Amino acid sequence: MWPLALSLRPKHASPMPGQTLPPHIQGMLSPQAYPHPVDGVELRQTHISYLFFAGDVVYKVKKPLDLGFLDFTTLERRRHFCEEEVRLNRRLCQETYLGVVPVALVGGEVRVDGEGEVIDYAVKMRRLPEEGMMTRLLERNAVTPELLGRLAQRIADFHASSERSDEIDRLGGLEIAMLNWRENFEQSQPYVGRTIHRRQFQEIQTFVDAVAERDAGLFELRVREGRARDCHGDLRADAICFQDEGVCIFDCIEFNERFRYSDVAADIAFLAMDLEYRGRRDLSDELLGRYLAAALDATLPLVLPFYKCYRAYVRGKVDGFQLDQPEVDEAQKAQAAEAARRYFTLAHAYATQPTPRALIITVGVTGSGKSYLANALAARLGAIVLSSDVVRKRLMGIDPRERRIEPIDTGIYSPEVSERTYRALLDEARPWLERGKPVLLDASFLQRAHRRAALRLANESDAIFLAMECEADESLVWERLSERQGERRVVSDGRWEVYQTQQERREPVDELPIGSHMVVETARPLRAQIDSVLEHLGLAG
Repeated sequence: MWPLALSLRPKHASPMPGQTLPPHIQGMLSPQAYPHPVDGVELRQTHISYLFFAGDVVYKVKKPLDLGFLDFTTLERRRHFCEEEVRLNRRLCQETYLGVVPVALVGGEVRVDGEGEVIDYAVKMRRLPEEGMMTRLLERNAVTPELLGRLAQRIADFHASSERSDEIDRLGGLEIAMLNWRENFEQSQPYVGRTIHRRQFQEIQTFVDAVAERDAGLFELRVREGRARDCHGDLRADAICFQDEGVCIFDCIEFNERFRYSDVAADIAFLAMDLEYRGRRDLSDELLGRYLAAALDATLPLVLPFYKCYRAYVRGKVDGFQLDQPEVDEAQKAQAAEAARRYFTLAHAYATQPTPRALIITVGVTGSGKSYLANALAARLGAIVLSSDVVRKRLMGIDPRERRIEPIDTGIYSPEVSERTYRALLDEARPWLERGKPVLLDASFLQRAHRRAALRLANESDAIFLAMECEADESLVWERLSERQGERRVVSDGRWEVYQTQQERREPVDELPIGSHMVVETARPLRAQIDSVLEHLGLAG
């Protein structure tokens, strides 16, 4: 089972019909209960918490529940999980989580952070600005690529620095993921025919079982690569706030490590799924493309359909639970049923998404938008993405993010190293193609010989082949390269003189079979670029 709502600003936050508040919760509605001036107190609820909005501060008290996946039934356990909530959420929202304070009886009156008989504990938080909440920005169509770039970098940095351990590796692998899936199927069985069609239920099961049988080695590889981490666990749009001082990501899972210890793909997949559920696939494309550029996680797209399906299925299951809760009125049950059906339909779409054996290469000069398109397309297609910039520096024993500004045709950019790089790209692509996976090679491929070698590999692997030639006006290239010079942790060393040299040396794409080459204008919106490629491949956008 999954938490029904975990947000500082939940959608359904009013008291349950007919619900009687515990005496100390009733007492916390009084402005006199607080150690700072408060004009009025607003109570909001989730299924597991009470939230008191008292001026510029929010206090969160956990309900004394035992739901199986959490246990807040004792005062000591509530204190412990309040402290865990502060500790864990400070990783991504340091200034918001102020600490844990007692709720005490002082002279028979409830006092927050008072000295008396402690009857409960509360997480004390700085109130976040409403106008910065991602959900509000989505409503105003104000989430920009720049904001998503900040968010993606924040999440990638968090994943790179979050804790690893043997226990995290154990819980973050395929075995536990399949345990979670089995629980999902068992718990959603009563809703087959109500919120999920039987065919959807069966085809999602078939998809999950096929992934487990076919890709066990891939999941093991990701654990060995360190992709299992102490993650956020509940990464949705309503847990994100954009502020001048940075991006605050709050409300992580504190009560169950099994829900938080996971592959990082499960974390970013949750937010991508949430955006797609809200009808913003364009923003999901931007987010995932930028995250991949920041994280340099080549195999993440291969597991994205699995984890996006999981996240959508869980949300559908949880919304469906409300249909059998007597405290939920009929209007809310109808809304929950519709939401559940939409989530299950989305999960089914992920489970039945076509992933053909294909080799796609980018063609273009530096600054033409190759990598930007390649990462986002790989995420949408579920393809491993291999970058010549990363492979080149790895071959030379250099950190991929280390800038190496060297004279043209020298050092790591000598013709000899370039030839090694292209050979390595094809060598790394071959085993994935043989396993039936789509592969996207992010490199310039300006020479016919390199393109012909890629085509041979596709033919030998019985894979679809496509060369995406990325084009942009010179003024746009200049703008992109100028911006890149001021950025940190950029893999590409491209600059204006490299662009000019590549333009002089590029060989026209006139050697490939009809249908295996297309031109993509990268000044167009990212989603339009991706959809045009998928349409060329005969795949649904």
